[in-house]
Amino acid sequence: MLQGTFHPNQEIKSPFLTSKKVNLYIKRLDLIHPTAGGNKYFKLLYNLKEAEIRSHKTILTFGGAYSNHIYSTAAACQALGLRSIGIIRGEAGKQLSPTLEYAKECGMSLHYMDRETYRNKQQAEVVENLRRQFGSFYLIPEGGTNKLAIKGCMEILREEDHRMDYIGAAIGTGGTLTGLIASARASQTVLGISSLKGEFIHKEIACLLESHAIEPKAKYELFTDYHFGGYAKYKQELIEFMREFTDQNGIPLDPIYTGKLFYGIYDLIKKDYFHEHASILLIHSGGLQGIEGFNMRHQENLRSS
Repeated sequence: MLQGTFHPNQEIKSPFLTSKKVNLYIKRLDLIHPTAGGNKYFKLLYNLKEAEIRSHKTILTFGGAYSNHIYSTAAACQALGLRSIGIIRGEAGKQLSPTLEYAKECGMSLHYMDRETYRNKQQAEVVENLRRQFGSFYLIPEGGTNKLAIKGCMEILREEDHRMDYIGAAIGTGGTLTGLIASARASQTVLGISSLKGEFIHKEIACLLESHAIEPKAKYELFTDYHFGGYAKYKQELIEFMREFTDQNGIPLDPIYTGKLFYGIYDLIKKDYFHEHASILLIHSGGLQGIEGFNMRHQENLRSS
C-alpha cells in the first residue's frame, strides 16, 4: 500500500491578507509522497488496494502526454512492484514529453490511441479490445476518478481542517472536489475553482454526488471564471501571479490547476467574498511535474520547487 506523510498546514501571511482580515492556509498535498503525491495519491490509494485484493499484477489507465495521472500511476506502480500500461491520447510525437519520459523510466508501457477511439474509451468494446491485446488488468479511468478515488479523497481533510470556514480546491474531473464536499462539515463551505471552460462542471459535480449517493452536509459553490481560456490554457496575468506568489511564499504552483485555484481565491478575497476573520484552507493538489513540460512548450521559466 502507498505510504504518505502529511505535513502541517502552512499559513500564508501578507499585508494584503492582513488588510482583508482573512486567514489563509495551504494543505501541501504536493509533499505527501515524493513521486505519487498530490490529490493523485488519494485517488490511487484504494484503487491500488483493490487491485491487490483482486490479485491483479497489471494496472491500465489513460491520459495525455502531460498527464499528472499517468505520471503518478507509473510512479506508484513502480513503488508497489506492479506492471503499468498507459494508453496515451493521440499520436506519438517525435520526442517524449518529460511526463512520458518519466513514466517510461518507471517501467510503464506506453501505447497510443487515436483520438476518436480515445473519446469512446469507456465503451465495453474498446475495453474488451484492450483486454485481448494486453491480457488481464485492473482499469483505472482517465484522471483516476471513480468510487474508490472519491473514497480516498474523503480522507484529504483531517480533524484540524474541520475548524476552517472555507475549503478551496481546483476542479478537473471533479473527483477530488466531490470527496471534499462529502467529508466537509455542515459549518464549512467548499469552493471549487474550475480549470475547464464552460458551465457543464455544475452538472458534473451534481452527477458525481448523485451517482455515489453522497448527501453533503457542507455547502459548496463552483466558480467558472478563472479558467484563463480553458483546460491547459493560460494568460500572462496568471503566470505573473504565480511567479509573485512563489517568490513571496516559497510554494510553487502549476499553471493547470493550483495556479488558477490560488488566483481565483485571491481575487475573491480582493472582492470581499469572505467575511472578516474567515479561515480559508486551500488544497495544493500537486501537479508540479507538469511544469517542466509547460516551460518547454511555452518558453516560460516557472519554478517547480
